[in-house]
Amino acid sequence: MTQNTAAQQHAAWQEDRRRAVTSATGNLALIETRWGSDDPDAALAGQPASVTATRLSRRDPFNGEIQRGVRLWDAASPAITSFEGIDSYPYDPAWVLEATYTDVPGDRRVPFQHAQDAGFTRDLPVPGDLHLTVGGRDYTLSAFDDDGRLLLVFGDPTNGDPANGGETYGAGRFLFVDREPGQQNVVLDFNRAFVPPCGFSEHYNCPMPPPQNRLHLPVRAGEKLAVFRTI
Repeated sequence: MTQNTAAQQHAAWQEDRRRAVTSATGNLALIETRWGSDDPDAALAGQPASVTATRLSRRDPFNGEIQRGVRLWDAASPAITSFEGIDSYPYDPAWVLEATYTDVPGDRRVPFQHAQDAGFTRDLPVPGDLHLTVGGRDYTLSAFDDDGRLLLVFGDPTNGDPANGGETYGAGRFLFVDREPGQQNVVLDFNRAFVPPCGFSEHYNCPMPPPQNRLHLPVRAGEKLAVFRTI
């Protein structure tokens, strides 16, 4: 693939991302998460026509019980109305890196802290390890199974508050890793690192990068931050 073709494909991916986050049930549309009830009709009572409701569930980190809830999505949310785009780094082929995936036998679950869990962890399924060399340092990364697809939650020195010199979303970024069953060699295209859902709505509870997924050098590739118009 030529660099020009890769850059064109990346531009198409960026446009797909914009459509996804601004959709009627995209990241910007989430306005509320209610736990303790899974009745969408009741949740929609009194809401405008632009609001829809969906069910969701999670495992309580304290007692392991399944909690059920409802999410409300507003296709005309203030976040969608004021959204201007996603600030991103220019495409850089140097951040398309090769890695090796190794399966882990059995059902392995790795603890991940979540942004709104006050330090408690949730065990997520990590079916294997990603072995990557970056800047002369070897890493063994944990990507968890997100509905059949590997999702890498990673951090690097660019994360932080923009007011204090941070360049990318403070809690870290996400990267999907495409892998066919039985495939060992995989590609990590950090140009497709993206701002997690909690970077668009406070009503998400995103996983945080575990220590083994924190890279020592700045990853100046991929998305930086969601940009909103000041009202």
